[in-house]
Amino acid sequence: MAKKTGEKYQAIIDAAVRIISRHGYHNARVSLIAREANVADGTIYLYFTSKDDILISVFNEKMGQFIESCRRQIHQTAAVEEKLRVLLEAHLGQLARDPEMAVVTQIELRQSNPVVSQGIGEVLKSYFHLIDEIVSEGVEQGVFHPRTDVRIARQVIFGTLDQAATAWVMKKCKYDLTAQAGPIHDAILHGLKRRPE
Repeated sequence: MAKKTGEKYQAIIDAAVRIISRHGYHNARVSLIAREANVADGTIYLYFTSKDDILISVFNEKMGQFIESCRRQIHQTAAVEEKLRVLLEAHLGQLARDPEMAVVTQIELRQSNPVVSQGIGEVLKSYFHLIDEIVSEGVEQGVFHPRTDVRIARQVIFGTLDQAATAWVMKKCKYDLTAQAGPIHDAILHGLKRRPE
């Protein structure tokens, strides 16, 4: 199998995003992806073992790049409240800039099988770890409540972002997804309890 780099590999990855978002994962035949990437059907199998492998690679490639970019931005920020804002804006902004990828991650990825879920697990864990780092730092600095459960906080943060992105995709991406970052930041940071004016 060819090394997973180079122009053809990237062309197949990008073509897969477009075809899966347009036709759905189950109807996205390898031949359609090959045609979109302007390569022969057989070329696909020089880089990927199956359609599942293509979907796994799409997620790991795109998500891996996002995590590294997000980590760099977060490390340039001192205040933990701002680190949280950077994460929220980066997550929603990434999807807003690439609606086809948003369809793949929010809709099609969830209709795949356990092989795909297992294949994307490590990259997803890396993202969860990044969220955990922010929450843990907030607790250590006294910004977040000392009894904060890091795992629950991460589920709240990721779950809120995930639902916001899914709702946006279901509404055909008709509004500014990135604008949701501010209200989400306030809700997570301050909760729903009324505070003194």
